[in-house]
Amino acid sequence: MARYSTATLLRISTIILWIILVAALLRRDYFIEALDLREARVVRQGREESFMGVYFREERIGYVKSRLYPLGPETLALSQEAFLRLNILDENHPIRMHVNAELTSGMLLKNFTFRLRSPFYEMDAKGEVRGREVRFQMSTGKETIDDTIALASPPYLSTNQRAYLLSQNLQAGDRRRVPYFDPLTLSGQNTVVHYHGTEKVLLRGRVHRLHHFTESYAGLKFSSWLNDEGKLIKEESPAGFTFISEPEFKATDIVNKGREILSTVSVPVTGTMPPLQGLTRLSYTLTLPEDSQFTLHDARQSLDGNILTVTIENMPSDEAPACGGPAETLASTPYIQAKNNAINALAQELTATAPTPMSRVRILAEWVYENLEKRPVLGIPDALTTLNNRMGDCNEHAALFAALARNVGIPTRIAAGVVFHQGAFYYHAWNEVCVGESWISLDTTRNELPADITHIKFTDGEVEEMVKIGALLGNLAIEVADDPQPDAPAPPNRHQQ
Repeated sequence: MARYSTATLLRISTIILWIILVAALLRRDYFIEALDLREARVVRQGREESFMGVYFREERIGYVKSRLYPLGPETLALSQEAFLRLNILDENHPIRMHVNAELTSGMLLKNFTFRLRSPFYEMDAKGEVRGREVRFQMSTGKETIDDTIALASPPYLSTNQRAYLLSQNLQAGDRRRVPYFDPLTLSGQNTVVHYHGTEKVLLRGRVHRLHHFTESYAGLKFSSWLNDEGKLIKEESPAGFTFISEPEFKATDIVNKGREILSTVSVPVTGTMPPLQGLTRLSYTLTLPEDSQFTLHDARQSLDGNILTVTIENMPSDEAPACGGPAETLASTPYIQAKNNAINALAQELTATAPTPMSRVRILAEWVYENLEKRPVLGIPDALTTLNNRMGDCNEHAALFAALARNVGIPTRIAAGVVFHQGAFYYHAWNEVCVGESWISLDTTRNELPADITHIKFTDGEVEEMVKIGALLGNLAIEVADDPQPDAPAPPNRHQQ
């Protein structure tokens, strides 16, 4: 079975964050008060297709095509299509996303369809809003999942025509908060928009006076600039993407093979990483982006100022029981399908002769490590697709293990952060299980139980939580503390103990 090197796989796993962040730029909403959209110019502007070039490090790698038009006196139709061409290891990886939606005249979401296509991955979702609920159906090619998301209030969906923002008589410094539904992550959250007034912006050699807005989403900050008619002219994401309004012929003029992007995803480290064998504790000095919202105190991490100390946890006894929860760490979700028939059949077969929770953890983790081809899958990681395809990077490994372990009653969560490999830190995802009243880390991509001391955790959860890591891309620095001292011999970091 072909396997990518660990370093390559770690770098590739970061790309999913960029895909999520690009999708975030397709579906955000910016207001909480009732908006008056009776101005005919909003609809007139939206009748024609508009294009935005997608840039990464000043190189055009894709485009977004949008159209907003009336279906009737009280209904608007939105169509948005995004295309990216990513150069990964000197191979082109095309990615397409498409959103169709019906909106009320006040821009409230009524119904939607969403499609994502990339090599080795496809996802389709559709849904409708009923009051404060979004009822949706998701398919990844093998199975269809039905679910309902309850929100605080009816959700919005944004377009690149945003005259409604300027009609609110906002003053510099004003803020608005709004609940939304995200068709990519199939989740709801609040976002906050902040108006900064007008400013001069240089675009392609020309100075524009534009209205500047920033938006907070999942701890990330996006910036957008509108002209006086409310048209989106420029938008930036914290991961290095820039969207610029352009004519079709420019926006769709994408380089055949752009800059190889994996070279940009590592986190530099200063200081000397000591030999890890025998170490159970190591400290790092972290430089984080301003206003970061990460909780770094955790079961095996402690933060003092900007010094983070990671201590490898003690392994529970083989007879230790599984913890009682919390409930979300045992739940079956749209992407962690713990109750799916195929997941259940495999989990029960593998653990049929395993008498204790820790023996089940070892068996399931070893199976995931041995049976998944280590290769990139540019899509939203979900357990069932991973089981069917038998391939993936760290995200797919973590999703499949979580579903299998939850199925046999072991509280499991997905951790996201960085890990050290060959001279640098890379974005990574791994798992944690709760046994013997404590959380134990394990890494099924690297076959480690517990995970080694270079795993630095920034968050845990599913896609809507992992996207927060995007704020670290290009904004995180790590220094190894001087003269680390070995403690007692570290516990084995392999599944077989």
